[in-house]
Amino acid sequence: MTTRPERGGDPPPRPGAADGPVTAPVPGQPTGPDPATSGGTPTVPGPDVAPASAAGRLGAARTPVGPAEPTAVPGGPAPADAEPAATPRRDRAQYAVCAFLALVGALVLVDAARTGHAISTADPIGPKPVPILLGVLLLIVAAIYAVDVARGGAGEPEAGEDVDLTTPIDWRTVLLLIGAFGVNAVLIDRLGWVISGTLLFWGSAFALGNRHHVRNLLISVALSLITFYTFAIGLGVNLPAGVLQGIL
Repeated sequence: MTTRPERGGDPPPRPGAADGPVTAPVPGQPTGPDPATSGGTPTVPGPDVAPASAAGRLGAARTPVGPAEPTAVPGGPAPADAEPAATPRRDRAQYAVCAFLALVGALVLVDAARTGHAISTADPIGPKPVPILLGVLLLIVAAIYAVDVARGGAGEPEAGEDVDLTTPIDWRTVLLLIGAFGVNAVLIDRLGWVISGTLLFWGSAFALGNRHHVRNLLISVALSLITFYTFAIGLGVNLPAGVLQGIL
């Protein structure tokens, strides 16, 4: 149906002519006034979700993806998959060491109690206080050691040095060292400390693998003489001179 213009007047506007062509709205796009007709500045519709900040994106990137680990609630039950804490094992063999230290300490105290009161002007303390103190210290160490073992304390093997426990014992070296000490014990009264000590030092070096025989002999003689005069002059203890009596 069309309308006729009145005489002497302007024709009526057609529907939609002033507003422009009518277009169907697109789903998902915001609707609003047409910037061409409203005369305002066109605005860009913002996204539905605001972009995350830089710190948020970094935090999200560092967050590991995976199943959440169970956390223990203070005062509540432990998680089902939590491993129980390992209880320290007691090394009961260490109690033998504690008993040995206590036995030695008791024997030292008993022997010190049987020592007489030999006090002189040169030794106002006497011979008893030192062994008594030593025995008491051994008993204290044994008690502290026993308490530490009862609490689960144990020594760490190979903690102080590099030792290969699979290496067999070098019986040849052990027997040679025992022989050197035995020869010294047999000959010290007959030949004197200087000669027997020289054999002891030289034999120990030979047993431990040193094959510089002449150099070892000179060092052994020097050590024997130094120890002989150190005991005689410094400590007032005369070591046996043996066949060298009157020469030294």
